[in-house]
Amino acid sequence: MNNLLSIVTFIPAVAAVILALFLRGNDPAAQRNAKWLALFATSLSFLVSLLVLKGFDPANVGFQFVEDRPWVLGLHYKMGVDGISILFVMLTTFLMPITIASCWNVTDRVKDYMIAFLLLETLMLGVFTALDLVLFYLFFEAGLIPMFLIIGIWGGVNRIYASFKFFLYTFLGSVLMLVAMVAMYKAAGTTDIPTLMTFKFSHDPIVVLGMNVTGGLQTLLFLAFFASFAVKMPMWPVHTWLPDAHVQAPTAGSVVLAAILLKMGGYGFLRFSMPMFPVAAHLWTPLVFWMSAIAIVYTSLVALVQQDMKKLVAYSSVAHMGYVTMGIFAMNPQGVDGAIFQMLSHGFVSGAMFLCVGVIYDRMHTREIDAYGGLINRMPAYALVFMFFTMANVGLPGTSGFVGEFLTLMGTFQADTWVAAVATSGVILSAAYGLWLYRRVVFGALVKESLKTITDMTRRERAIFAPLIVMSLLLGVYPKVVTDIIDPSVGALITQFRADVPVEAQAPSTTAQASN
Repeated sequence: MNNLLSIVTFIPAVAAVILALFLRGNDPAAQRNAKWLALFATSLSFLVSLLVLKGFDPANVGFQFVEDRPWVLGLHYKMGVDGISILFVMLTTFLMPITIASCWNVTDRVKDYMIAFLLLETLMLGVFTALDLVLFYLFFEAGLIPMFLIIGIWGGVNRIYASFKFFLYTFLGSVLMLVAMVAMYKAAGTTDIPTLMTFKFSHDPIVVLGMNVTGGLQTLLFLAFFASFAVKMPMWPVHTWLPDAHVQAPTAGSVVLAAILLKMGGYGFLRFSMPMFPVAAHLWTPLVFWMSAIAIVYTSLVALVQQDMKKLVAYSSVAHMGYVTMGIFAMNPQGVDGAIFQMLSHGFVSGAMFLCVGVIYDRMHTREIDAYGGLINRMPAYALVFMFFTMANVGLPGTSGFVGEFLTLMGTFQADTWVAAVATSGVILSAAYGLWLYRRVVFGALVKESLKTITDMTRRERAIFAPLIVMSLLLGVYPKVVTDIIDPSVGALITQFRADVPVEAQAPSTTAQASN
């Protein structure tokens, strides 16, 4: 079928329309029907995405399952996937049924809640499959609206502040990207992403507002896109919206935000910044390296002093995204492979960490670390699951977290030894805050009266964690599941990047690898 990607993308949106038009009332039966329909739609989208994965040829470095139809005003509705984007599609469709299953205890405006998540899935999938600039931008920006509502309506006490902060940070960053897209269309005469990936934007120096801009148009375009993707990831120092958004968001919102939405920034760097603006990307690599290293160390130290479990996990997400940007801008096979692997691993592990917080929050209605202690005495199954994902978050060998961190550090070491050395300290710090959190919540005597009647995980909760455990272990012991798919596309991206960046501008290690 030539329209499989559209089917995968819009199944959740169709379910959202059905919910909006035909489901009435807010009685328990209506709430149950809304949840089951959302679970069915997201599961169906995942099953269809498996057909895409089955028919995907990793050896073909071009875009596959391409759909190209005239749309409006000369624009095209064009979708497709390559070895990089298909795994983000699979990550999204895999995690959304789990996210919906985690919402089973929600009782407030359930129909609206399910509609928001269904529309959000469609918009996220659209980002990873769009092959037209305008289509990409529409999906990219529209995704803010459901998450804004999820935080603002179903969030915590300060949900309004957090939702507006989230929206303004990410929206303002993207305004510059829209201006850059207009300039790209004027220069190239097309909004077709595959064409733009091979178009040579001028990098001759130009004067703007009396200042000489090295890298010329490429630098201006790169910075405009960088502003949007850096906020989305988020990179230090534009990361401050993320802890507030996570703390106030409901558990399911935090899972989607950490596991999928943050990956749009890294995907944007791989799809736009590196292939379209290679000279400018190379010029700004040292700054990105050090921003990433600072993010890893600084946010890890901040995580160490947190008293709110969600905020601690949120800061750890910023630190882990620092490894991603380092790996991408290293622009060597180990670095880029590691960055993609880290994003996928983080989707499973960080999502699971927020679910772990949600399990005990649903019982005690507090995220304060001091409110817990000794849970292993009442919740042995929970203690085991929480321990596994804490170790994966730390990067224990045998889990997916280790592979991503190791590859990104190896790639960064080839490009800049000092940056790699500083970033490596983040591994130690992540162990410090991860084990500190686990010890205070799980170990010790059960002395708090409020915890003496707490119950262990239900069968539904155990079923939610089971696929996440399987994927974290599978990627940890057999990473070829991922690398076999991404390697050809990553190799093509790096080859193109090195061909476009003047040899004399490349780092010695990079030049040597290219000659080999």
